[in-house]
Amino acid sequence: MGCAGSSQAKADGSVKKIRKPKPWKHPQPITKSQLIQMRDEFWDTAPHYGGRKEIWDALRAAAEAELSLAQAIVDSAGVIVQNADLTICYDERGAKYELPKYVLSEPTNLIRET
Repeated sequence: MGCAGSSQAKADGSVKKIRKPKPWKHPQPITKSQLIQMRDEFWDTAPHYGGRKEIWDALRAAAEAELSLAQAIVDSAGVIVQNADLTICYDERGAKYELPKYVLSEPTNLIRET
């Protein structure tokens, strides 16, 4: 296991493989439509907190894609993955991008709407 503070170096081939986030639970059970609304609000406001819009767009595309495609998206965008579940990433200029678990996966207590 590597040092927690070390950065990803593409030259030596130590690219972090993206994985699904660990199961998590929202403080209150929420519906799929509430989850989608939370995600939309996050993605609409995220670029206003710093970083580059094209990196936010790449992270959104990766968050909404299958793992293999997500890996290709972050690699091609030059995103440096700190946490393999994409919760903390950096761009090549060192700007930090933090993604909440709710944009990456569904909570275990999601209410199935009928």
